Amino acid sequence: MFAIFKRELAAYFTSPVGYVVIAAFMMFNGIFFYVQCLFAGTSNLYNVFQNMFAIVLFLIPLITMRLFSEERKNRTEQALLTAPVKIVSIVCAKFLSALVLLAFCLSAYIIDGIILAFIASPDWGVIFGNVLAMLLLGSAFISIGIFISSLTESVIIAAVFSFAANFIISLADTIASTVPWQWLKDLIVSISFQARYSDFTLGLISFSDTVFFLTVTLLFLFLTDRVIDRRRWA
Repeated sequence: MFAIFKRELAAYFTSPVGYVVIAAFMMFNGIFFYVQCLFAGTSNLYNVFQNMFAIVLFLIPLITMRLFSEERKNRTEQALLTAPVKIVSIVCAKFLSALVLLAFCLSAYIIDGIILAFIASPDWGVIFGNVLAMLLLGSAFISIGIFISSLTESVIIAAVFSFAANFIISLADTIASTVPWQWLKDLIVSISFQARYSDFTLGLISFSDTVFFLTVTLLFLFLTDRVIDRRRWA
């Protein structure tokens, strides 16, 4: 498992993908931080964290699009599946490599806090709470992206459908507002990523929200395992 993890993590930096994702995250975070904190004269990072939600929707598919689809495209999947490694270990190794890349990106939040420390008193509890929130949110989106990547051998299709899935998920609150039936509206709101992530941006770490994101992550990793295992014996 560790060998696969190292290979996948190294692959991000032997291609432009890893550098593009980190650079894009840092750039947008820097723009939002300057406009909504430094220029506005406030140490409140709430708007920065909220806006970065949309950026993550776009960046996560770039991280996950190649994880399984490229293996199929390059005809290297069979060699991987016949290796003496459990499917669940392969899935987890690829998932962790993507999560570590996201963690690199999140160092931008720490940089924001250090800069603010020179001119104000940043709330480090809120900052670290948002790092945790983004890791949880990112874990869920990554697991969904990996699942979609396992369904196709086209990297582009994997990226497009992952982005579409993330975008639809982000519209849960909007969709709920158009539903006439209260029970269905409550159901849609209950699975809204945006609403659960928003609580974290205020520094409120909710046990139920944490469990929700972890459950989504485990569910899609399990589904990916089933897809790959079925193909292994096909």
